[in-house]
Amino acid sequence: MTAPVKQHLIDPEICIRCYTCEMTCPIEAITHNDNNVVVDFDTCNFCMDCIPVCPTGSIDEWRVVSEPYSLDQQFEWTELPDQEEFADGASEETSGLEALDDAMAKLLAEAHAGAGGKSKAPASASKASINLYTLARPAEVTVQGNYRLTADEDHDVRHIILDAGGLPFPLLEGQSVGIIAPGVGDDGKPHLPRLYSISSPRSGERPNYNNFSLTVKREAKGVCSNYVCDLKPGDKVSVTGPFGSTFLMPNDPAARLLMICTGTGSAPFRAFTMQRQRSGATGDMTLVFGARTADALPYFGPLKKVPAEVLKKHLVFSREKDKPRRYVQDELREMEDQIVDLIQDPATHVYICGLRAMEEGVEAALENIAESTGRAWKEIRDVMRGEGRYHVETY
Repeated sequence: MTAPVKQHLIDPEICIRCYTCEMTCPIEAITHNDNNVVVDFDTCNFCMDCIPVCPTGSIDEWRVVSEPYSLDQQFEWTELPDQEEFADGASEETSGLEALDDAMAKLLAEAHAGAGGKSKAPASASKASINLYTLARPAEVTVQGNYRLTADEDHDVRHIILDAGGLPFPLLEGQSVGIIAPGVGDDGKPHLPRLYSISSPRSGERPNYNNFSLTVKREAKGVCSNYVCDLKPGDKVSVTGPFGSTFLMPNDPAARLLMICTGTGSAPFRAFTMQRQRSGATGDMTLVFGARTADALPYFGPLKKVPAEVLKKHLVFSREKDKPRRYVQDELREMEDQIVDLIQDPATHVYICGLRAMEEGVEAALENIAESTGRAWKEIRDVMRGEGRYHVETY
């Protein structure tokens, strides 16, 4: 029998098929088929370049194996295999930090210090369906509506409603779908799906209808964003997914939610809020939402109509005329007493979603706030993450 070896793997249940790791890998060790994104054992040299760019932590998976899993095996997985058992007693599942030497472990720790680490789904969350529709077998859905959400001419954000018709398309708040733009790229290959978070609750944009919504910002050179923002009612769209099984909402009606976002990072929180309203949840929700101006903030009008007893709203603007620039981290510091109450409550779940540049400022603010509790923020955060109560999804 050959000596056990370490193998780098990707968790297909958590991976959202954004392909960022594949595009980042300097030695082309990561590839994909219509089902999964995988790591080639014979090519991977554990350089760790793919670790910090993954928005979900699905890339941070490792196994000690007697024989490496082949690409064909990985392509067929719907979940990761258990850690093998060895006669020498090495039977416990081996994490990335346990499997690598000290230098590798340090790299991983540094990478995930800024990437939010790998999340777990809340204990009470529903089981997510994933990867029902793939590149080879996408779902064809129909556009029901396309509505502009912002008045700022430089920030064209759209609310897109898609009808799945008779296709089974189970979705949970916090999941994503992939939109496939028609045509080919500069390399002559078909476009890969672009991931968008669901902005409607599990029962549909309209209750008990098989439809769902997306929140999409038009990017000047974005092939997919321009395609989606120009869609018209009746258009047919190829969709993959659903993706994601950890950035989910607790079903516990007494759970408290702290939601921090910028821009279209508000999409899952719209879904969270609507689902909690429909289900009659009693736990309070707090939203800290940053944008350049009120005109650039998606759902500004509808947000104002949500009762304060349902959602505590903190809207923060960084480019308002004749006013100082304020960001979400500034608001968090002003809310110190509320944040301390939340992070000390075992019923609280924290969600951070939006541009990756936001995360550093939020982490620094939470570190400052945690000092008044006598505990380090990293300690509080890691306990919450381990309990499925701390989630980061940045891009």
